[in-house]
Amino acid sequence: MSKPKVVLAYSGGLDTSIILKWLIEEGYDVVAYIADVGQEDDFDAAKKKAEGLGACAVYIEDMKEEFVTDYIFPAFKSQAVYEGRYLLGTSIARPIISKRQIEIAEKENAEYVSHGATGKGNDQVRFELAYYALKPDIKVLAPWKMQEFLDRFKGRNDMLNFAEEHSIPVSASHKRPYSEDDNLLHISHEAGVLEDPNAPAEEDVYSRTSSQEDAPDKADIIAITFKDGIPVKVENKTDGTSKTGALALFQYLNELGTKHGIGRLDMVENRFVGIKSRGVYETPGGAILHNAHRDLEGLTMDREVMSLRDTLSLKVAELIYNGFWFSPEMEFLMAAMDKAQEMIDGTVTVKLFKGVAYPIARTSPVALYDPDQSSMDIEGGYDQKDAEGFIKISAIRLKAHTLITKAAKSGKKSKAA
Repeated sequence: MSKPKVVLAYSGGLDTSIILKWLIEEGYDVVAYIADVGQEDDFDAAKKKAEGLGACAVYIEDMKEEFVTDYIFPAFKSQAVYEGRYLLGTSIARPIISKRQIEIAEKENAEYVSHGATGKGNDQVRFELAYYALKPDIKVLAPWKMQEFLDRFKGRNDMLNFAEEHSIPVSASHKRPYSEDDNLLHISHEAGVLEDPNAPAEEDVYSRTSSQEDAPDKADIIAITFKDGIPVKVENKTDGTSKTGALALFQYLNELGTKHGIGRLDMVENRFVGIKSRGVYETPGGAILHNAHRDLEGLTMDREVMSLRDTLSLKVAELIYNGFWFSPEMEFLMAAMDKAQEMIDGTVTVKLFKGVAYPIARTSPVALYDPDQSSMDIEGGYDQKDAEGFIKISAIRLKAHTLITKAAKSGKKSKAA
């Protein structure tokens, strides 16, 4: 009788290595799936580790290019920022990881998929909502929500003991006691000493960006060219470097952001499951891209479209954070975002210096800005006397509100007397 097969999202770390071995003990054939979304890992070593633990097959999937073109860029052209600050580095990676996992499950005729996310965080929701949206009949094994797993592993010591018993190599370190997620867009740091929101993150927490103190004393001036809200070229005016192609230019923005200490964020956020958490994030290239894109929109996007888009951006960010990338409402909103970006063409010049990506110039063949209309020295087809009627009409409701309010207050005083 054949064993049931499960595709496990595998990182090679302690948790997923323990889960892989435990699933085998529970009677499953385990396919280990490693998603390369730009994290700095030794994939060959992870593959050998999975094979040594008994995985019946190992997939290492390079998805960096697709991650940039189909997930990072669409989110960023939507100006999706969670709670006004977080650029969604972990959240954006989960849909593409889940999508490929389901594809492998179908290829392997696997009835189950599994992940190592805990029952307290957002990732369990993101993974499982994506699984069900993409393959409604899939069965999910989430060990951290399975009683038999929880009975076996009551804490980290139990996992380390299990690893020792089964000769599972671990790289757990007391020097970096953080929970970290690394991908092409960002790296996040949580847990450990960071669980105290009043404890400043020491410099050794940060692993992707230079501190402002150590950042160069000389700025880099770069020009980012956009077409329909998507970056198509980055040119460094300081040293002449030029990059095209989605992956290459985004990796270069990361390199520059890292160099200049750009993209650090320390915040307390609201998880979808109702828990507040403190996260420290480093999003170097993303922060540069976000600032440049927003700046170009000021030159090329209609005011009312921008106002409406900004309202919808809040919902897009919420959907991404909460795990609803593959949902009808997300599909609807992204169609609106595509429409809003049709004329976001042009080039933004950005100064990178000491932790800041500061747009200093912008140009576009479809700019809505008219220097003659804006000028203090040129009439430019705008009759300033027209503003008098505009202001008086706009003031009608303000006058009415004031008069009614005064009358009401006066009446109350009279009655009181």
